[in-house]
Amino acid sequence: MLLQLQYLLLVLIPLLSLLFFFFFNSNSKIPKSYPLVGSFFALLANRDRLLPWLTGIIQDSPSNTFVLRQSFATGHVISGNPAVVQHILMTNFNNYGKGEDSRRTVYDLLGDGIFNVDGESWKFQRQIAMQEFNTKSLRKFVETVVQTEVSQRLIPTLTSAAEHGTVLDFQDILQRFTFDNICNIAFGFDPAYLLPSLPQTKLDLAFENGIKCSSERGNTLFPGVWKIKKLLNIGSEKRLKIAISEIRGFAMTIIKEKKQELREKESLDSVDLLSRLLNSGHLDENFVIDFVISFILAGRDTSSAALTWFFWVLSKNPEIESEILKEIKEKSEGPVYDEVKDMVYTHASLCESMRLYPPVALDAKEAVNDDVLPDGTVVKKGMKVSYFPYAMGRLEKLWGSDWAEFKPERWLQKEEENSESSWRFVGRDSYTYPVFQAGPRICLGKEMAFLQMKSVVAGVLRRFKVVPAFEQGVQEPEYDSFLSKMKGGFPVKIEERERDHLHSEN
Repeated sequence: MLLQLQYLLLVLIPLLSLLFFFFFNSNSKIPKSYPLVGSFFALLANRDRLLPWLTGIIQDSPSNTFVLRQSFATGHVISGNPAVVQHILMTNFNNYGKGEDSRRTVYDLLGDGIFNVDGESWKFQRQIAMQEFNTKSLRKFVETVVQTEVSQRLIPTLTSAAEHGTVLDFQDILQRFTFDNICNIAFGFDPAYLLPSLPQTKLDLAFENGIKCSSERGNTLFPGVWKIKKLLNIGSEKRLKIAISEIRGFAMTIIKEKKQELREKESLDSVDLLSRLLNSGHLDENFVIDFVISFILAGRDTSSAALTWFFWVLSKNPEIESEILKEIKEKSEGPVYDEVKDMVYTHASLCESMRLYPPVALDAKEAVNDDVLPDGTVVKKGMKVSYFPYAMGRLEKLWGSDWAEFKPERWLQKEEENSESSWRFVGRDSYTYPVFQAGPRICLGKEMAFLQMKSVVAGVLRRFKVVPAFEQGVQEPEYDSFLSKMKGGFPVKIEERERDHLHSEN
């Protein structure tokens, strides 16, 4: 037996050395692919810097599309080409679904919620959700839910930190803020998570573990490992099981309270998303739980991640911060909803920040049938096809030679009106800038997200300066490849602005 092992090593070592030699001596950023193992060695070598590595490949590909060959010749098409994005998200939408592998990976967490299904179930949940995003609901969201959370919870928390010189994890603060908001507007339930005491709860840890462990399933180099760990109930799979139990218990509490409320009242003061779902006749408990969890995750993590990176980028660009402060002062005379809706420069700044740090870095679909993409890439049935917002925001072809600069002006045009100049927002099409997806699955909460983010920006900046407080030697925070968040959090100090910067909060 020992002799056989020695012979095997004698064969394998030269082969592995040869493969590594070819990989590291290639002038092209596009990884070499080999029989059986595909580009496994390239993936292994770059597993800790996956996004910059894949971005470099996209930048180096003539059509900004390439096929990553994984083990046993399976191919994964990854693209930053707007024509390809339009094809998979709109033109040939029905051919690109979630895929069974992707569904299984996050099924324990999301179940049959809106973000993990296709077909009729997706259409039904989307129709229910669409009723929540009309102008009346958006105005109510800003003028009641968001402003209450800003004035009664966020501002007091930051005021206390400024007075005591406390270092806060601003990413955590923003997650608490968005968590309270989504539960209030979608379910009529206030978890009161953003309080001055910053309570640490099992629920917070459950959401963090649930998202992290589910993401790791989908990004592992050895897909079979998580299934074995789940079977044995060990490691990350044991943590995931505990987390999901906590999350589903929380969702069930919300649902029970809403059912009780619906039984006791003939008519509600306001109708939220959960009320509509329960009144639609869908009383299957697991279905409603999946629906609730999906919306909590969407509302909690995307906007908070976008805001975290926005405040970081702003700290490096004081001249842009000054422009935003000027706009906040100019717009704060009218009603709150109109104020945030009309903050054009701030809107452009948020778009620019999400160009560089999108809340979803890469999104995968699966081909239902064989296809040929607009750039000529051949897609076989069952192949994964991903569009790549993180890389697309870094393409000179799309954004010019100054793509690496933070420039809100690239989204704006000057307009002359009554001898005064003002900015007009000029958006990019959703295939060049697919931060909110595109086509039939375009994000329903896009406008709500912008209103929420602008409300936070206005509320925070008119009173405070957010100053990064990383440990000495840390020059730039790390973008989490799986979660699009800031690895390790965003430590900051809060500084009160001079009185002449403040504007009435009344």
